[in-house]
Amino acid sequence: MNDSSWGAPQAGYWGAPEMQAAPAGPAYDVHDAQHTRPMPIVPDVTDAGRDADDRDARDERDGGAARRGGGPLFRDEKPQEPMSTPPPPQKKRAGRDLRAAIGVGVGLGAVIVASLFIVKAVFIGVIAIAVVVGLWELTSRLEERKGIKAPLVPLAVGGAAMIVAGYVRGAEGAWVAMALTALAVLVWRMTEPPEGYLRDVTAGVFAAFYVPFLATFVAMLLSADDGPQRVLTFLLLTVVSDTGAYAVGWRFGKHKLAPRISPGKTREGLFGAVAFAMVAGALCMEFLIDGGSWWQGLLLGLAVAASATLGDLGESMIKRDLGIKDMGTLLPGHGGIMDRLDSLLPTAPVVWLLLVLFVGSS
Repeated sequence: MNDSSWGAPQAGYWGAPEMQAAPAGPAYDVHDAQHTRPMPIVPDVTDAGRDADDRDARDERDGGAARRGGGPLFRDEKPQEPMSTPPPPQKKRAGRDLRAAIGVGVGLGAVIVASLFIVKAVFIGVIAIAVVVGLWELTSRLEERKGIKAPLVPLAVGGAAMIVAGYVRGAEGAWVAMALTALAVLVWRMTEPPEGYLRDVTAGVFAAFYVPFLATFVAMLLSADDGPQRVLTFLLLTVVSDTGAYAVGWRFGKHKLAPRISPGKTREGLFGAVAFAMVAGALCMEFLIDGGSWWQGLLLGLAVAASATLGDLGESMIKRDLGIKDMGTLLPGHGGIMDRLDSLLPTAPVVWLLLVLFVGSS
């Protein structure tokens, strides 16, 4: 309440200045002065009773609120904040459905391992299908979010041909198929209006290099005599690196690795990826690769952890630029095919090169 409600006098309530007592003088005697002195205005009984009731109600309300801990007892007393119990600490939660992610991962692993050790040609077909689906996801998101129309047909045909050429003819065949695919993208886009031509063909050539060309190194790993063991080493090290980064980062991660690109990744997670991958690399080189040594596995694991992390950050940069979380929804708990290829694609040439240097190409 303000001061006026507590009975401070206001102008005009007790009478205007011209209604005050007249000064004594010849025209006024004491008797007249007494009769001309203004009388105080007495408020109506009903109004006074109502004011008293209002004050009692306010006092009762303020007192009741104070007794409950929420309001003041006096006008100048500040209300006290009710004491609140701090919420219990929340446990860290994974950003995805772990059950679905584990189930899908186990299923994909079974298909890959079965095709890898039964018939090599079947595994080449698995790689080609993954490449075509990945190209479809990438080109679809580019068109949806940026209006970029990278031609899918020449990319899909050229990508599948690139995988086969890499398996049959090695690096030379992969480069030739890559050049022909880029040329096909340039020619195919000429069938549409020229607006945006340079933008679309640039995106098409990028997609051809990013997805099928890098995937040809997996086919080149398979072409060696111990190809299944090399591919298995490549897959195990990449998966173990990602798992180590997730486990250590989720449990101990405090310092952001690249917050502007991927806020969820931490330096502690990177250390976990390196440690897990180096141990796995030493075991794989010692027991899976003919002529391999454990110290070579340590170097291989370190390189895989670095390339897998950079690949993950690279696709995170692409998705952040597109304003999306996942490239697709085909794999529950994982996103799309491209969301699983992000760390595998740049790691394939690294593993291929190091294995060639350590134990040769055949």
